[in-house]
Amino acid sequence: MKKLFSWGLLPLVITAILLGIACGLFFPAWLARVFLTFNGLFGQFLGFVVPLIILGLVAPGIAELGKGAGKLLLVSVVLAYGFTLFAGFFTYAGAAWIYPFLLDPTAALVAFETPKELTPYFTLPVAALLDVTSALVLSFMLGLGMAFIEGKTLRNMMFDFRDIINQVISAVIIPLLPLYIFGIFMNMTMTGQVAAVLAVFAKIIVFIFMITLVFLFIQFAIAGVIGKKNPLKMMKTMLPAYFTALGTSSSAATIPVTYKQTCALGVHKEIAGFTIPLFANIHMSGSTIKITACAMAIVLLTGGELHIWQFAGFIAMLGVSIVAGPGVPGGAIMASLGVLQKVLGFDQAMLGLMIALYIAMDSFGTACNVTGDGALSVMMDRFYSKHK
Repeated sequence: MKKLFSWGLLPLVITAILLGIACGLFFPAWLARVFLTFNGLFGQFLGFVVPLIILGLVAPGIAELGKGAGKLLLVSVVLAYGFTLFAGFFTYAGAAWIYPFLLDPTAALVAFETPKELTPYFTLPVAALLDVTSALVLSFMLGLGMAFIEGKTLRNMMFDFRDIINQVISAVIIPLLPLYIFGIFMNMTMTGQVAAVLAVFAKIIVFIFMITLVFLFIQFAIAGVIGKKNPLKMMKTMLPAYFTALGTSSSAATIPVTYKQTCALGVHKEIAGFTIPLFANIHMSGSTIKITACAMAIVLLTGGELHIWQFAGFIAMLGVSIVAGPGVPGGAIMASLGVLQKVLGFDQAMLGLMIALYIAMDSFGTACNVTGDGALSVMMDRFYSKHK
């Protein structure tokens, strides 16, 4: 099993999709229902653990920002969150304009409906300890409180709880995801849905790749104006970090390369040493682009409407929820499941498609995140030079 997962999550998900399609062509109904039973149980477990993921990741993430770094920390956080919001609304505008031409809701609506023909053998309802809204409010309250009080007891307990949640994600949820996705695509194949879904997947992936490149150019153009540097030369300098992130799908693993290339942009070493590790956890523009674009596609293709105020609230909450996501593949999408459920009303089948879509392009978003960290660091360096 350990050797199998050394492949990486993306190859396993692709294999699960292909096997699900192949097996859906010849599996008898009784065998298919075995996997549907697993999917039902796994979906119930996800519903139980999502509020705990929010509490275990968001509260310690806010607490770690602290109050000790003063003005530099505050400006960094505001800058990172501002660009994360900008990425979300930029994606909303682009998708709202392009999706009506790119996607055909009337043709794909049937493909995204929950099939009625096959059912699990049994279900086991598992009630969540608290709902998503309560988890978010409690996370903000605890995180901000821990950042400003002197006590260490609650902080240490929440950090231990975060370690437990990270273990649940890395040792239980992530290993079982390929089997869950296998069941989803097996079911879609047996009910005649898979062709339309795969066609939609391909279009969304191309759209997201293009919009991340456009967004990076905008980021570096702004950084070029503020830092009085050539944006194209800066983007060229950050290419090693971009391609490292494409290969690792990890902001944390790319930090040494990101730091080196950011210093090559002319950023003071003390600033780069402060901003790059911080932005690796709180600047999530690429992840926000992916999640927003995928969510909009699924809403549109399931017969919903892309209301600006609903997505405005979604993007604002998403930017906080994915802060300090775990250092495992797919960490941002795991932290966003609760927001997708609460704000956009996603059910378990829609969440499964979101996970599959997100992981299929995981490296694009990570590469956008870490490359943009260089642009933000240039802006912070300019701020530091003016106020030191």
